[in-house]
Amino acid sequence: MSEVRHGIYEGMFLFPQSAAADLRGVIDHVNSILDRAGAEVVAMQKWDERRLAYDIASNKRGLYILTYFKSDRSRIPSIERDCNLSELILRAMVLRAEHVPTEEIEAADQRATLEDEIKLRETQAAEATTAAPTVTATAPAAKAPAEAPAAEAPAEEAPAEAAAETAAPETGDAG
Repeated sequence: MSEVRHGIYEGMFLFPQSAAADLRGVIDHVNSILDRAGAEVVAMQKWDERRLAYDIASNKRGLYILTYFKSDRSRIPSIERDCNLSELILRAMVLRAEHVPTEEIEAADQRATLEDEIKLRETQAAEATTAAPTVTATAPAAKAPAEAPAAEAPAEEAPAEAAAETAAPETGDAG
């Protein structure tokens, strides 16, 4: 019988920025890919939302999800295949993370923070739909007549004339 070799892996998943609006869907999608492979999620965090170095499938910005998970090493190709076949994931990279200290992995576990952010976004979306602004048509306000610009013109010319007089060279001998 062959020995089942489990290891800890680091997965970085890149989603389009449009997917960030449905953060719960993004997290569930990553979890479903890992569950199908029999992987156990150890830590997960929203790493960043940032501008991409180059456009990927017409996307200029992306959402990165960092995940640490335990899995049988023979299942990693199926995880990578599922990521490549996924219509939501732009890019994915899975690396062995045996060199990463346990403390760093535990610090990266922000699943509770992700849940709080998801709830906050859902609450904001619910408030936005209930407090939809009402559109009312109003007549444009009458414009006040413009003041005469002629009153300001002499004031502008006076400093220019004074500067011209002081810049004129003096005539005469210095001697």
